[in-house]
Order: sequence, then C-alpha cells, then structure tokens
Amino acid sequence: MTDPIMSDELRIELQKNNPLHGLKIEDMIQQLVDHYGWEILDAAMRMNCFNTKPSVASSVKYLKKTEWARERVENFYLYRFKRMPKASEYEYNLPPRARTFPHGLKPREPMELTVESIQLSQAKAASAFKARSSRNRFKRR
Repeated sequence: MTDPIMSDELRIELQKNNPLHGLKIEDMIQQLVDHYGWEILDAAMRMNCFNTKPSVASSVKYLKKTEWARERVENFYLYRFKRMPKASEYEYNLPPRARTFPHGLKPREPMELTVESIQLSQAKAASAFKARSSRNRFKRR
C-alpha cells in the first residue's frame, strides 16, 4: 500500500484518512457496543473486559493498560466495523493507529455479525491453522 521509506509529511497526510485518527478509545468502544453489543464483542475478541460485568469505562481502563488488547480492538474496528481494505504486510506490522489509507477511501457499512457466524469463522481459522501446522511438520522431516 505504501512505501516503507515514505516521507513523514506524506505518512501524516495519509494517516489522516485512518478511521482511528483522533478517535478516543471510549468513543470507539461505545460505537462498537451500540452496533454489536457486548456478547458479539466477547465472542469475536475473547477478552474478559467484554465478558465479566462489561462497561465502557472498565473496557477503556483495561485497553489503555494493555497494548495487545487495544490493538486487537482497533483491528476489529478497522476491518470489521469500518470494513477498510486489508493492510499490506508492511502496514500490518505497524500499530493500527499508524496505518495509512489512500485519500478519499471511505469506510463501508459495518459487517453484520452473529455469535454463530463468529464461531464458524473461528472454527475455520483453527482448522486451517491445524492443516498448515501438520503440513509444516511433515516438511521438516
């Protein structure tokens, strides 16, 4: 998507088109809860802050302290809620807030999810991972 040796000015300009740019964690969580609800967020991301007595305040507190969890929620927001195009390999290695999107690219309608659709997707991913792992095990022998 972008050149790793991009000028800082260009990166800042492209980053302004990132739906996370200037978005507070609290506002992001509130949008996700309003659209999906706690049950779907818990099923999709498997985080205790969405399961045990969930609230926006407690989720924000946890996400501010836990970088990997915040990045998981930000990825969910970008690619399932805003349905932005998948990041390049280089961009995917950056934190979600540092990723760039071409100027004029507009987010699409949120992906419609159910607990069942999430569980099916997770089962397919686990099966694919298991198949890849067993193929790699045989290659090493």
